[in-house]
Order: sequence, then structure tokens, then C-alpha cells
Amino acid sequence: MSTSDAVTTDRAGTREHSTVSSLLRLWPYVRPVRARLFGAAVVAVVASCTGLVIPLVLKWMVDGPVTDHDPAGVWLGALYLLLLGIAEAVLFGLRRWLVARPLAGVEADMRADLYRHLQRLPVAFHDRWASGQLLSRGTTDLMLLRQFLAFPLTFLLVNGVTILVGVLIMLDQEWTLGLVLLAPALPVMIVCWIFERRYSLVARRAQDQVGDLTTVVEESVLGIRIIKGFGRHRSQARAFRELSRTLRGTELAKARLLASIWAVIVTLPELAIGAALILGTTQVADDRLSAGTLVAFLSTALALRWPVDSIGFLLAMSQEAATATERYFEVMDAEAESSKPPKSSACSEDSAYSEDSESAERSATATAVATGRDAAPGTASDAASGTAPDAGEDPEALAGADTAPGDGGLRFHGVRFRYPDAPADSPPVLDRVDLHIRSGESMALVGATGTGKTTLTALVPRLHEVTSGRITLDGEDITAMPREELRTRVAVAFEEPTLFSASVGENVLMGAEDTAGEADLERALAVAQADFAHALPQGTSTQVGEQGLSLSGGQRQRLALARAVVGRPRFLVLDDPLSALDVHTEAAVEAALRRVLAETTALIVAHRPSTVLLADRVALLSGGRITAVGTHHELLRTNAEYAHLMSGDEETER
Repeated sequence: MSTSDAVTTDRAGTREHSTVSSLLRLWPYVRPVRARLFGAAVVAVVASCTGLVIPLVLKWMVDGPVTDHDPAGVWLGALYLLLLGIAEAVLFGLRRWLVARPLAGVEADMRADLYRHLQRLPVAFHDRWASGQLLSRGTTDLMLLRQFLAFPLTFLLVNGVTILVGVLIMLDQEWTLGLVLLAPALPVMIVCWIFERRYSLVARRAQDQVGDLTTVVEESVLGIRIIKGFGRHRSQARAFRELSRTLRGTELAKARLLASIWAVIVTLPELAIGAALILGTTQVADDRLSAGTLVAFLSTALALRWPVDSIGFLLAMSQEAATATERYFEVMDAEAESSKPPKSSACSEDSAYSEDSESAERSATATAVATGRDAAPGTASDAASGTAPDAGEDPEALAGADTAPGDGGLRFHGVRFRYPDAPADSPPVLDRVDLHIRSGESMALVGATGTGKTTLTALVPRLHEVTSGRITLDGEDITAMPREELRTRVAVAFEEPTLFSASVGENVLMGAEDTAGEADLERALAVAQADFAHALPQGTSTQVGEQGLSLSGGQRQRLALARAVVGRPRFLVLDDPLSALDVHTEAAVEAALRRVLAETTALIVAHRPSTVLLADRVALLSGGRITAVGTHHELLRTNAEYAHLMSGDEETER
């Protein structure tokens, strides 16, 4: 499923929620600062109502000191107006001070929670979502939410109270004129309801398009070498322009909707004020209404223009905040990795393992004992048991012939795996994989491209969960242990090394406990033949830059290997760790790596005989299953598929 499909699917569910229900999901974040927000709202209401006292002072001045030609009264009235204006300004300033710091904290907390949750989401989630979509949720969307909490949330309440108080004041002054001003209320409410429904859809589309645009920018920056190397800057610029134009069109649609509601909200009240002015002037001329009352009435009506006119963009900002909330919680609602055993693993433990693996192990053990084969070279446990794998036997029997299910090491028991978003009728990537890497043994995993080698290695640290079957470390099911503990036991080095915008030392020491020091770093660099780090401008304190692209591919791979071995892991999973090295460096790394492999249990994805020869035994993965297990030389003699895979380098090796 593509990112756009995933977003569309999620949106289909979230659009059933109203704006209010979406925004209510912010309450857990707002609750700690609710006192200051409520206080700010009260202060804003008082400030707004203070402004409504000004028309009453004007009425007193017109009907009193002005009519009586009393200059002292006029000056006193002017002083009242000045004090009311100062009080209103101070109160609004206090409101802003009350909300600024706590809302910055709310935004920071939400961003921290999002980042923390992203670290706990399974790899399958990140495979489906483009990073630009996630970045836009952590930046643009959270900025919209902070703005909503700071302004629209408060002023929807403040303006509502202000309009209510103002209307009551006008009805008290002259109820007939008040009814004239109330005439546009129903049409305005209908327009607001229609606007809310339409604007929410356009706002969501715009925010999703911002995420797409962010993705393009990020990919262009990270892939700048490819773009320049193939001269694709024009095509990338065209793609960016098209997305920008699409976003521009959506933003213009938002502007048109906002202009439409603003035209209605501004025009209808203005017409009502004009009608009230004509009617009020007529009543003053007929001595049915005092001039001061008319001035106060019109001043109150004009004071309500801002609360009424602002309804349009306050609703727009609220809709954008609601869609931002939906987008934020689309990620937060995604199920994080759990420490509890997956149901599939628990259910399959008795079926897949007991029915397939145990029967295969029993028959294989009987065959091995009856034939009395010699042990494979380099495996002490085989020598003790007097059994050895034969490449021609059933691979399930080979995987478990020499040890009982409770023995140590790394073991795959009837493992099946299908990607979560794969069609239900598609064949699994891995099907009934049975394999045992004995404690202290290294096993090379060989297979054609696309057979699932990398997927198999990703199951060990639980980057993916098995669909059925189980994996054990020293007899303990990996789903029964916390992920943190599992990943302290298992170290991984991937074929595509990823480095972070940090120093060389920080990148390497990410693979060790916090107590690891300089001695551990030096040892790991020596094992990975990464002594080049000392020749960098600031040595191991040199910043490698984003993705480590300031280094060569071989240098990045050696640092990734150093990161894998720095913590002296109990289990080591290496995915073709030497593919980017030249022949001489590879030989030096292999020599040092042999010492590390002697102290750990290792599974190594390999494509070249030189890497295969690091391992005690070799497993051939074909068609999603382990089809042969043996030493490199045994498989060359007895397995045509393995011999074909190794043939590219075998003549050189011989």
C-alpha cells in the first residue's frame, strides 16, 4: 500500500468524526495547562466586555455633558474612555502572556510524544509511510494546533460571549433596532454550516499535499548525487513544480471558500447596520429616540463587527486544526511494537513446531545416528555427538538433527512470514523455515536475490514479527522477552549502512551500552578495519553529516560493522557486511572478524565465497525454505543450486 493510499484509507475513517470530537482528542495535552487557558479566556472575555462599556459612556456624554454644553463633563467622559481603552489593552496583553508559555509546552510535549511513538512503531509502518508525511505532522500540523489553542479556541468563546452581551445591550437600548440587527443571524449560521463541511475537505487535502511536497524535497536533498549524476534536475524540478501547482490550486480553493463566507458575514451585518441607522435616525427626528441612545446603539453594533467578521477565519483555523489533529492521531493511533507475544506466534507454537519441526528432528536424528556420519569441520558440538549435516538430506532434519529443542544458540522453528499488507492469497516470503545455529557457531545464509535472506535476518531482532512459528535464543522464545533485552543480546549490521548526523564515535557507540568507553570504541574500529576514522579532521569526533554521505560506501559499511560488534553481542546478525569493501580491506576485516565470530553466535548473509568461508556452516535459502545445510565445500560437491550461486567467484577461489 502506498503512502497516499494509507492516508486515504485512514482519512475515510477519521472523516466520520466531527470537528469538535476531533479537537477533543487534544484534551489530555491541554489538561495540565487548563487553569491558565481558562484564566486567559476569562481575562479575554472581561477585556472584550470592557470594550462594550465604551458605547454606554458615549451615550452618557451625548445625552449629558454635550447636550448641556458642559466642558468639564466632556473631559471627564474622555478620561473614562481613555481608562477603558488602557484596561482593555492591558487585559488582552495579560491573556497573551498567560497562554504563550504553556502552549509552547503543549506543542513540545506533542512533538516529543510523536517522535517517541515513531521509534516504537514497527518497521512495516515506516515501509508504508513516506517520511515527508511524518515530518509535516511533526512540524506544520503541530504549529497549526498551537495557533488554534492560542487564538481560535479562546476567541470562539470570547467572541460568542461578546456578541451575546452586545445584542442584549442593543435590545435594552432599543429593541426594534436590535431585531433589525438580528435579522441576518439565521442566514449567517446556515452559511457557516455549509462552509465548515466544505472547508474541512479542502483543508485536509492541502495538508496532505504539504506532506507530499515535503517528501519530494527530502528525497531530492538525500538523492542529490543521483540527480546530479544522471542530470535529472530538470525532471525533478518539473515534478516539484507540478506538486507546488497542485498545492497552490488547493490553497486558492481554500481562499475562495474563505472569501465567500467572509463576503456573506461582512455584507449582511453591514446591510443590517445601515437599515438600523436609517430607522434610528427617523426615530431621533421624531423624538422617539434620544441621540445618545442612537450613538450608543450604533457604537455597540460597530464594536460587534470584529467578533462577527472574525467568525470566518476562526472557523477556517478550527477546521485546519481539526484536520491537523486527525493527521497527528493517525500516527499516534498506529499500534506500536508490543512486548507481549504475538497471537500468531503463540497459536502456531504447538502446530507448526510440534507437527513439523519435532517430527523432522526425530527422523533426522535417527538417520544421523544410524549412518554414523562424521562431524563437519569446525563444529565442536557435532564432534561430540558424532553427527554431521549432509547437504542431500531433508533440510528440516539437517537443521535439528544434532540438538534437542532446548539446546542453546539461535533457532528457527517452522517459521513462516508474510508481509502484513500482502494479499491474503499471496505465497509467504518464508515458509516453514527450520534452522539451528548452535551456540558459538557462525552460519552463512546463502540464496538467490529475492529469496528472503534479509527478511529472515530482520525477524531475529523482531523488526518484523513472524506470521507463524517461533524463534528462540538459547531456548527462550524471543517474543517472551522485552524488545529492549532482545536487542541488547542481538546486534545487527545491514547491507545498506545508515549513519546519523553525529560524530564517528557516537555512531559506533550506538551499538553498546551507555557505559561503553574509548577502549570499546578503539576495539570495534580495529575489528572493522575502520582506522581511517583517526585520520579524519577531528578524529573520531568528526561529524559524518547526514546519512554519512561525506564518507565512502566502504567506510560507512565498516563503521556500521564496528557499531554491530562494539557491544560484544551474544548474537550477531550480519547482512552481507563486506559487500562494499575492496579485496584487500575485505581480507583484513575478515581476519579480524574471525576473532569476533569465535566469541559469538552469528548468522551472516553472504554472496561471496570469501564471506562464506568465515562461517562454520552454510544454509541455502531457496523458495522461502532452507533446502540444504552443510559446509561450503560439501555444498559445492552435492548441491547444484549452491554451486551455481558460488560459480561467479569459485574459479578465483580455487
